[in-house]
Amino acid sequence: MPAKKIIILTDSSAHIPVDLQTELFIEVIPLWLIWDGKSMQDGIDIQPDAFYQRLKGSKTLPTSSQPSIQEFKNIFQKLGEKAETIIAVLVSSKISGTIANARTASAELPELDIKIIDTLTCAMGLGLIVTESARAAADGKSVDEVISLAGQMMQSVYTLFVVDTLDYLFKGGRISGGKHLLGSALNIKPILHFNDGQIKPLTQARSKKKALAQLLNIVEERLGGNHMLEAVVMDVDAGTEAGQLADIGHVALPHQPQP
Repeated sequence: MPAKKIIILTDSSAHIPVDLQTELFIEVIPLWLIWDGKSMQDGIDIQPDAFYQRLKGSKTLPTSSQPSIQEFKNIFQKLGEKAETIIAVLVSSKISGTIANARTASAELPELDIKIIDTLTCAMGLGLIVTESARAAADGKSVDEVISLAGQMMQSVYTLFVVDTLDYLFKGGRISGGKHLLGSALNIKPILHFNDGQIKPLTQARSKKKALAQLLNIVEERLGGNHMLEAVVMDVDAGTEAGQLADIGHVALPHQPQP
């Protein structure tokens, strides 16, 4: 069987649905989750539903870790047998060591043509860049064209989210005890976004309902009258609210199918 021209590799933080991974021939390397001394591969040893259920009753917080250099070397060598070029489209280097390990592994395999893209985002912000890169590769685009497309998308993909509780930001050291106490007492809901590869505060509201409404207003403002090509509603154990937000957004925000 002749080698596939381009294979797209990403990491599990992209959270791309399995059926879409299969459809677009996207390869995924799992990140690691360390919890109470036990290491688990994201999406293999533990699934999101089980993670959130355990988190609710846990007295300890898990930590995450990037795939090792050897793990990257293993998957690069495996994919190198099937592809002329591997394009690794990965989570932001400013929140994970994944990019660093991928680059080190690539440097140790000079016989393989490996391109690494630091998307400076995560979750389905990353996922959108990955899926469009995979579609371009499947359509026969060149390596340079796929990389150029990924770069263009990095400039036009925005990730916004509302935090329902400040508890985990406080426990993870992201905010001070004073902010946690004040925010909880006032029912403040921060609206966060990815900016320059990091999670940063954008604004805040005094209730969940107001925060979600404000989030949609921010989206509309950023569109500036342009049509949205694609939107993804992500949730953290909040499927009902995510569905409601998707319904509201479908009505409130302009959308035009592209040819």
